[in-house]
Amino acid sequence: MKKIVSDTFAEFRYPSMPGFSPDGKMLAYVESGVSREENKYFGDIHVVNVLSGEERRLTGSGDARSYVWTKAGKLLFSAMRDEKLKKRAEAGEPLTAFYEIDPLGGEATLAFTLPLSGASLRPIDGDRYLVSATYDNTLPDLSGMSVEEKEKTLRERRESPCDVLTEYPFWENGGGFTSGHRSRLYIFNRASGELKPITGEWFDLAGYALSPDGKSVVFGGGEWRDYTSYTEKTGLFLCDLKTLKTRELLGAGRFYLSGFDFLDAGTLIMCAGDGAALETGDFYTLSLDSGECRKIADNDHSVGYGSVGSDARVGGGRGAKVVDGSWYFISARGDGSELCVIRPDGRLADGLTPEGACDCFDIADGHLAFCGLYGDKLSELYLDGRAVTDYSAALSEYDVRTPEKHVFTASDGYEIHGWAMTPAGYTPGKKYPAILHIHGGPRTTFDGVFHHEMQVWANAGYFVFFCNPRGSDGRGDDFADIWGKYGSVDYANIMEFADLMLEKYPDADAERFGVTGGSYGGFMTNWIIGHTNRFACACSQRSIANWTSFEHTTDIGIPFTETNHLTATRENVSALWDFSPLKYAPNCVTPTLFIHSDSDYRCWMVEGLSMYTALKRNGCDAKLCLFKGENHDLSRTGRPKSRIRRMDEILAWFDKYLK
Repeated sequence: MKKIVSDTFAEFRYPSMPGFSPDGKMLAYVESGVSREENKYFGDIHVVNVLSGEERRLTGSGDARSYVWTKAGKLLFSAMRDEKLKKRAEAGEPLTAFYEIDPLGGEATLAFTLPLSGASLRPIDGDRYLVSATYDNTLPDLSGMSVEEKEKTLRERRESPCDVLTEYPFWENGGGFTSGHRSRLYIFNRASGELKPITGEWFDLAGYALSPDGKSVVFGGGEWRDYTSYTEKTGLFLCDLKTLKTRELLGAGRFYLSGFDFLDAGTLIMCAGDGAALETGDFYTLSLDSGECRKIADNDHSVGYGSVGSDARVGGGRGAKVVDGSWYFISARGDGSELCVIRPDGRLADGLTPEGACDCFDIADGHLAFCGLYGDKLSELYLDGRAVTDYSAALSEYDVRTPEKHVFTASDGYEIHGWAMTPAGYTPGKKYPAILHIHGGPRTTFDGVFHHEMQVWANAGYFVFFCNPRGSDGRGDDFADIWGKYGSVDYANIMEFADLMLEKYPDADAERFGVTGGSYGGFMTNWIIGHTNRFACACSQRSIANWTSFEHTTDIGIPFTETNHLTATRENVSALWDFSPLKYAPNCVTPTLFIHSDSDYRCWMVEGLSMYTALKRNGCDAKLCLFKGENHDLSRTGRPKSRIRRMDEILAWFDKYLK
């Protein structure tokens, strides 16, 4: 059989964004793939007849990465197919173009353009749409300018010799410098072309929900200038879509909102927390008339998203939806993620999708569609329990290794779940090198689903071990609580798991054992090499070395540090230094490869540079690969050539020291 190698992911197709038409008779989804020649991802819209199962591809240009159904049963998607519009957007003008296509076929036609950056739509009725988009307070008003004045203004911005920062946060991973930027909500009338803002210039939108009768919208967020933190409790507001008059439903300072939607025209359902920002939040209903807020159920699991780690996805989709007066949502449960539902009386049901990783879904007229990773399969689209797609057929010629699950009770009394993959061509009695892989987050989770990079390592002749230590998702707030305890209970869990795997798999050579991980896994890799010499080599990816530098240079640095470590540099710098791998770097003798990206604003490159420099100072063999123009999501959504080079560098490093 063929080996799974660094670029095999480029051979596959990936489904996302399942969505039923307004009449429930058609199901649309996006099929994505990889263009090696253009070094990018492409996406096209497909539709399925719900009753007959007949499927057709609607678009073929590869630029339809998302869509929305109109009330008339057509599909709108954003793209830049007109060269004149494309040049204007490339010049820096806020502009989003939407094309419309009939699900029965035909060519897509330009429907309208909006003078907004990154606009997304939600239909209200036949002509009106809610629009969310980025608003740049530092950009002069271009609407009244002549073509020449507009070009001159945009050219001066592009050619400016400096970036000006006036607030925090000042950049965003994957979004660049964001000083002065806000997420804003608008109402757009397609017939008249009128675009009106609902929120102010300095209001930052944090989600919205449209009422079932289309008469009002509830939105979360708040106005801020100079400084904000995602740990701040935001407000909730109700806007009448006829008058655009807005009133406050919940004042800022009461709840951390994880999600909300209309149960009916007069009642909201919310997942909201009033304690620590890292607590998930409980379920409440809110009466729009009386303002009564009533708790209906406790909760300590995610709402609206799963967190199963895999690099075998492209695209997103819906994570929550109210159907027939009940709120359906994806949630991390156990080691996976699944579809759940909560009723207005607080009754909760989970397990509506199989054990694995449910990533996105839609429900209409009694039909359920979802995309997910299950077992050794690639992500597929499922309709009423039946696989609509068969992308996994592409795996039939490859040596896919099946993870074997292990459960043990750690010394701290908690049950730890982990997996082991045997090498391709495994012969019992023969010794093989091994790799320990640590997930990010820390509040994410591993499951036994298809993970390309781990399949690459196993196909290259390695045992691969991975687990969910304390701090992981899916097991509730208590299990996830390592706040102020980084590098203690989690480190102990991981080391005990490593010991167990060497015991269970005696053919894994303890002398040829490597460790790797990204983000939190990169932090833990840095921590490990400063606390033990048991690993023959390491690969630290998009890591954290020093919590004091992390706090002041990254897009989430201040709130993440305060919540995860229960302190800040200005309060207790010695405590943060004690949590920092850089403090223990002088102990390191483990040859280490560092993978970082120069546009990673989540774990900025100063973290990788610091650890790399410290190891070089030790005389320890170290190498740093700094990827140009990539961000924190390099391993998952980075440009294809960058992903391939990253995988080649990691494998070459492991081969050098473990083979």
